[in-house]
Amino acid sequence: MDFQPLPHAFPFRFADGVIERTGPAQGRVRATVTADAAAVRENGFPAAALAELVAQSALLLEGGDAALGRKGFLAGISDFKVERLPVPGDVLTVDVAIAGRLGDAVKFEGVVTDGEGGAVARGAVTVKKGLA
Repeated sequence: MDFQPLPHAFPFRFADGVIERTGPAQGRVRATVTADAAAVRENGFPAAALAELVAQSALLLEGGDAALGRKGFLAGISDFKVERLPVPGDVLTVDVAIAGRLGDAVKFEGVVTDGEGGAVARGAVTVKKGLA
């Protein structure tokens, strides 16, 4: 599958690419935790980064192009639970599905799992299409 990355660059781009699309704005995205190990040990992995990962995954599935990434942003987080914080080197999978839409605001439900299928985080994010 051709993959157009979001315009975010490391260290802010978390989603590597779409693994599979199972429907419109629904599918599976891969991410690799590349954070600096020493920084994570000192400060911990920011839990909010997992919500941003779900939002980036949703934007990839919603449009899959860099232009959409420049015109969309994380606008809300709800019922987001972190089971464990990832560590550098973890390869995460994000399953994302659209949960609702109201104008330019789109709510997605996402589940983040590790390479063994263990739960990392789950919850809903709202992505607003348009310029920040």
